[in-house]
Amino acid sequence: MVKHIVTFKLEGTPEERRKVAEAFKSALMALPSSIDVLESMEVGINENPAEDWDVVLTAVVPTMADVAVYAKHPDHVAAAALLAGHKSARACVDYEF
Repeated sequence: MVKHIVTFKLEGTPEERRKVAEAFKSALMALPSSIDVLESMEVGINENPAEDWDVVLTAVVPTMADVAVYAKHPDHVAAAALLAGHKSARACVDYEF
């Protein structure tokens, strides 16, 4: 199994960032029902105003090759497009467990 962990830093006012983060979370949470390789999805929106990162997701897929399947799936691409014009940084770690 592979954990795919991604965190995002967004641009805008706290209210704008929260609105984008909530829409993104809703889109991501719907993905397990449409992407066969996606075993699970967890999405968190940062509640700590002292921290700079806004959203973190943890997806679980069977293999490292499935990370690419997930990434290219049209529903994932559509979810990621919600961040267009709002994302200032992204960090990712993929590891087998």
